Amino acid sequence: MLRAAVKLADEGGIESVTMRRLAEELGAEAMSLYYHVANKDDVLDGIADAVAREINQAADRTEVPSAGGSWKTAMRRRILSARQVLLRHPWAPGLLETRTNSPAIIQHFDTLVGLMRAGGFSYDLAHHALHALGSRALGFSQEPFDPNPGDPATATAALADMADQFPNLAAMVAVIAHDDPTSTLGWCDDQTEFEFGLDLILNGLDSLRQKP
Repeated sequence: MLRAAVKLADEGGIESVTMRRLAEELGAEAMSLYYHVANKDDVLDGIADAVAREINQAADRTEVPSAGGSWKTAMRRRILSARQVLLRHPWAPGLLETRTNSPAIIQHFDTLVGLMRAGGFSYDLAHHALHALGSRALGFSQEPFDPNPGDPATATAALADMADQFPNLAAMVAVIAHDDPTSTLGWCDDQTEFEFGLDLILNGLDSLRQKP
């Protein structure tokens, strides 16, 4: 059932995951699904956990020694591998933000703390680090706003309107271009911007850790 729900979300976004559509995908009656789950929220919990397990499996394959200065390489690889999973499931970031009690998500964060501890972080600094990383720890970044409504004509009109009231933001937006749409998980969350922010945080944290 969860594989079918993930497939629906991959094809049509999280909004396409309804009990009726899921039943059709499984070739069953919608009411029969309630023998397995209490409601749609149970399905969403399940697919969030399924994606988080996929993140852990992918990240585990990137494991490198994390003692001392190697902690940063280990963290970076693990986080970027998580991002690759989310790029396969672009609907997942919004869902994961609302399903933080997933055991698999908690396992992911537990592993990140372990990598930092091996690198000389105190628990206090590791706690600060998770706050600084925010959603980047899961492989995506939250954007403060999205000036692009989607339709190019509407976006052009919106940009022209912005230029009068917000000239600096409008000028910035006018020169932003995502060369690789498949690397994007949001308006400005492309691979280059994601790695820039991630490296900025990791480099700053490295200057604070306890070094031998």
